Amino acid sequence: MKLDIHDLGKLFEEVQLTAVLSDGKTFPDCIPMQDLIEIKKRYESASENPDFDLRKFIDEHFQLPKSYSTGYVSGGKSIEQHFEQLWDVLTRSSESEVSSLIPLPNPYIVPGGRFREIYYWDSYFTMLGLRASGKVDRIENMVDNFAYLIDEVGYIPNGNRTYFVGRSQPPFFSLMIKLLAEVKGNTVLTKYRLHLEKEYDFWMAGADQVSKSEKAFHRAVCMPDGSILNRYWDEHATPRPESYKEDVELAYHATQRPEELYRHLRAAAESGWDFSSRWFKDVNSFASIHTTDIVPVDLNCLLFHLEKTLEESHRLSGDADRAAYFLEAAERRQASVLRHCWNEKEGFYFDYDFREGKQKDQLTLAGVFPLFFKMSFADQAEHVARVIQEKFLKPGGLITTLNFTGQQWDAPNGWAPLQWTSFQGLKHYKLDHLANQIRTNWMNLNRKVYESTGKLTEKYNVCDDDGKGGGGEYPNQDGFGWTNGVFLAMLKSD
Repeated sequence: MKLDIHDLGKLFEEVQLTAVLSDGKTFPDCIPMQDLIEIKKRYESASENPDFDLRKFIDEHFQLPKSYSTGYVSGGKSIEQHFEQLWDVLTRSSESEVSSLIPLPNPYIVPGGRFREIYYWDSYFTMLGLRASGKVDRIENMVDNFAYLIDEVGYIPNGNRTYFVGRSQPPFFSLMIKLLAEVKGNTVLTKYRLHLEKEYDFWMAGADQVSKSEKAFHRAVCMPDGSILNRYWDEHATPRPESYKEDVELAYHATQRPEELYRHLRAAAESGWDFSSRWFKDVNSFASIHTTDIVPVDLNCLLFHLEKTLEESHRLSGDADRAAYFLEAAERRQASVLRHCWNEKEGFYFDYDFREGKQKDQLTLAGVFPLFFKMSFADQAEHVARVIQEKFLKPGGLITTLNFTGQQWDAPNGWAPLQWTSFQGLKHYKLDHLANQIRTNWMNLNRKVYESTGKLTEKYNVCDDDGKGGGGEYPNQDGFGWTNGVFLAMLKSD
């Protein structure tokens, strides 16, 4: 069994809890200079000395990870030229290192800043930009890397780090396959069919073990009408290694059991929305997080797309029975999402709290996903557009939720992937005026921040003139993969 830095017990805990390295992600990403078992023995001996210097010990036994792209600026180039140069800046080779990094067979693009590895759902939005830049080979490399992870791990983890194993991220693999198929033809859909099925099996594991009395198992949830939808989950109920100190400190102030809290935190990390009041019982209390009690509308729309893609893949392969199976599964899911997540009074889609047996009451941009996947009726889409126009649209684009909590996936922040899904979702229903307004506001803000800083960043404050996003567990990062991708895709969109 391979030992990782986060398995070092007391040494790992001391480094993380004392914050001797300012970012909790740094130590798990380090490269050990000796065998970890030997380092652990040396620590146990050396730490008994009253003059023990923890930082010196780290420097003597670990190589700190590189931060390749932090600080990269334009050098006076146009924003379009900056994007093209950034693809190379953000590309990593497939070289392996003795660390928590899971080596991949092909080059890949990282988001930037502290994010030194590939991230699952980020990569789809990065691929949109690669397509706009004509870099199809890089899209194919990244798809093959994800197929490799499905074969090796059994699913696509949050990122290619060992400490991410146990959770995934929003399942965009079927959208990546469709994106590649648009360029290279439908043979792509049959080439990756087994990988798509393994992805589906991962998310649906436990579906045959849930019932109205046993409502949930792993990621599967039995709804009140007996239909099956899904939630976010993690195999582990321990602090996240990359955010160990933050998780332990939150547990100290929470009333729920630490193991439950850690599972909710990890599940929220799987959602990609880490963190947001969307996952809280009390919007003003991080300690009230209850992610695994929630059936997210966006996750189930993504799985609808996966089922539709599997239906198409089997139909192209000539397997009519399997095609019919997945078509029926998609239709059942669509009906269940509309039944449980649509709120006629509010004119919007909401997440569903299956423990309470009712919808959550927070308005979030997850509510546009049924439009993005064309699951809505036309009148529902018009109601959603009205809510977006009245409550979410700001001078710099769309806020993520209506709550100003200090969490990074809440107001006043806007994020590239949600601008894209909203823009495209509205376009699908010919709500072009609002869609184009979102695009204009977002791109203008991106340009404004770029012109003042020479950078593209992970998130933006869409309510404020300077546009600088904040909040969350770490500073706003520059780079930035999905911001570049969405900007270029919007630039090329009709």
